[in-house]
Amino acid sequence: MIKSISYWSMKGGLNGSCSIDEAAFQAREAGFTGLELCIAEVGVLTPSTDQETCEQYRQTISDQGLVFETLASGMSWAYCPTDPDPDIRKKSIELHQEALRRAAWLGCKAMLFVPGAVKIVWEPEFGPVPYDQAVQWAREAIEALLPVANETGVDLCIENVWNGLFYSPLEFAAFIDSFDHPRLGIYLDVGNLMGYHQHPPHWIDILGNRIKRVHIKDFKCAVGSMEGFCDLLEGDVPFPEIMKALVRIGYDQTVVAEMMPPDNSLLERTSKAMDQIFSTIKL
Repeated sequence: MIKSISYWSMKGGLNGSCSIDEAAFQAREAGFTGLELCIAEVGVLTPSTDQETCEQYRQTISDQGLVFETLASGMSWAYCPTDPDPDIRKKSIELHQEALRRAAWLGCKAMLFVPGAVKIVWEPEFGPVPYDQAVQWAREAIEALLPVANETGVDLCIENVWNGLFYSPLEFAAFIDSFDHPRLGIYLDVGNLMGYHQHPPHWIDILGNRIKRVHIKDFKCAVGSMEGFCDLLEGDVPFPEIMKALVRIGYDQTVVAEMMPPDNSLLERTSKAMDQIFSTIKL
């Protein structure tokens, strides 16, 4: 497995102002093997970034000796694929089609995609969208994105997140299987599962090879709100069991720590914690 860190964990990462040079340098200095970039409407990497710039970013990260295989998008929050407004749904699809093309130019193998929401925790005015309608609109978005994923050779990876959708691994597995497409899979975030009373190792066993990429963070169940997210190994995420479950399904790809908000020692703390987490298995 590949010890990786999210661009959003860098100072300036959340608003897209951290340069790719600086992000790659910080990741390597903190002891990470891989870096996950993030795409947004504004910042150093957007859906309108040209191919030459993307290829320069790819070279910059390679020059630091880092593995660079995944791209994350948070654009579904501002342009939700399940918004009742059809213009917003259309805009979301267009943005993510362009994001997939940038992922290919960057040399990425997979892109994280939030498929929509019934409710958005930090946007109380959004929704609730009827569940069946949200699933249908999510399906339509994925159907529009899969041809581009196929064309570019980039896996489209659906993330489980606090969006009111797919809170059962059985439902999530059936949804993915219904497309029967080799480029579609799951971007499993083990920390997100804890917020709705799930046991991540069980999800891993059930979802199996549908899991194409993995995010890690930690969460204190007694807090139960967004404030429950915490440093790795300070919450209730059962990391030894998770790592063993990943080994059971043969997962050997990137494990990306998505830690927010950034601070002066976050990368170093996260790197040391990941070394401890990885030491629980024979890699």
